[in-house]
Amino acid sequence: MNTKRISIEDLANGMTVDQVFLVRKKELRTTKNGDLYISAELGDKTGAISGRMWQASEAVFAAIDADGFLHVKGRVEDYRGTLQIVIDACRPFPKDKVTLSDFQSVTPYDVEAMWAELLELLRKVKDRHLRALIKKFVEDKQLVAAFKASPAAVQMHQAYAGGLLEHTLNIARGCDALLPIYPHLSGDLIYTCVFLHDIAKCAELTPGLTTHYTDVGQLLGHITIACLWVEEKARLISEEFGEPFPPKIVQLVQHVILAHHGEHEYGSPKLPAIPEAYFLHYLDNLDAKMWMTQHAIEADPDKESHWTPYIRPLATRLYKHSKTLGHAHPKDDTAGELFET
Repeated sequence: MNTKRISIEDLANGMTVDQVFLVRKKELRTTKNGDLYISAELGDKTGAISGRMWQASEAVFAAIDADGFLHVKGRVEDYRGTLQIVIDACRPFPKDKVTLSDFQSVTPYDVEAMWAELLELLRKVKDRHLRALIKKFVEDKQLVAAFKASPAAVQMHQAYAGGLLEHTLNIARGCDALLPIYPHLSGDLIYTCVFLHDIAKCAELTPGLTTHYTDVGQLLGHITIACLWVEEKARLISEEFGEPFPPKIVQLVQHVILAHHGEHEYGSPKLPAIPEAYFLHYLDNLDAKMWMTQHAIEADPDKESHWTPYIRPLATRLYKHSKTLGHAHPKDDTAGELFET
């Protein structure tokens, strides 16, 4: 086995591999000729790559542990613009002999610094009922710890430990920048719902080396769970203060959570019916799309190509050099002349 492992992001067409990968998924499939082959998703902290083992057997498939480690010997090939590993041989590898940090994907940003910034933005909320609701969630130490460690998704965007906090903070920053343009919106409602719209992903998804849906995540989903949590926290606040928590506030918060995916086909039980719900939906979608485009460009192993491979979730290929266009030479003062009055 190679003494120094090559990260998935550094693999290139034609390379041979002889090293350990994390098995994120595995499937036993059949070719048109009836032969068995194994399709697997292999991962490390830098990303994932498809693995194919032809002329496989049920015994070999059964020996591969999903969410376990696999020593793979094979070669990297380009298949329709996407790299994959053709596996010649493989065997399970003991977890206690790997360096887990090589395989654990984590946010590149400081978690505690992000949490402190998010709390500072949430302090902009002035409505006493919404402040009490936020406070009730923030005081739930077990929930906050899970929130900080949770990914934002299984694979679409920020699918790593701390990704949920990173995604939530990005949306809160977007609110801070854009709310002055739309003074008719309730900033208090929006900031509250930014914090709470995805908070139940820490119950929907499993943290750790691989991300999967929990049983409650499959049965209810993070949208439903979050709405239940809001109702529960509002009830606790009512009991503590000896006065009813306004039902209309609960309903508005729940509506924004229920509608934040924007369309029924994307999992929204309700379509947005108030301006604040549209505002959060588009900011939520914006952050996800910006992460997906940046990641696709940075992770593309073909550094020579100006275009990424086709990206199925975005339904397109991405041009990788738009950021370099339009920069004037330092001595070029024509841009300044254009705006002279």
